[in-house]
Amino acid sequence: MLIVGLGNPGTNYEKTRHNIGFMVIDALIKRQNAIKQSSSNFDGDLFKFSNHFLLKPLTFMNLSGISVAKVKKFYKVEDIVVIHDDLDLPFGTLRFKKAGGHGGHNGLKSTDEHITKEYVRVRMGIGKPEHKGEVSSYVLSDFNKDEQEHLDTWIKQACESVEYLLENSLEDVSSKYTIKKFQLK
Repeated sequence: MLIVGLGNPGTNYEKTRHNIGFMVIDALIKRQNAIKQSSSNFDGDLFKFSNHFLLKPLTFMNLSGISVAKVKKFYKVEDIVVIHDDLDLPFGTLRFKKAGGHGGHNGLKSTDEHITKEYVRVRMGIGKPEHKGEVSSYVLSDFNKDEQEHLDTWIKQACESVEYLLENSLEDVSSKYTIKKFQLK
């Protein structure tokens, strides 16, 4: 299985809402003692544990699909999971689905274009700004103080769900790990 976290490279994006996928991959790398793969042909940081891969595309969000497609093709991986932020879900929610639209998310749009829509999505709700014109600055801003207090627990839950998915069905994962509503203080 190829598990992809969407985000943007660079320290200025490290703690932003748009990088929640990278944050989960970083946690999975530690939890699984994943080994970094030495190839630079994938436009991303690639790690391996057991027979599974963890990928952080370094192409910036809008071109994520290029990196995903390169790893998929080289290793002939069929099962792909993409972990991403979702504006349409309230902060702290965790949902799962296979295929579907990109909802304006450029990382998903790029991935869809390069490998089709037939992959599992781990949707991590980040909420949305008050005004539509603020979407870009909102996703590229850091989580607020209240959200930061809950990040570790939320990321841990996402990691557990992905690890459970390695051995179980999407339906079982969804039943066990979905967080529909999250209450901030």
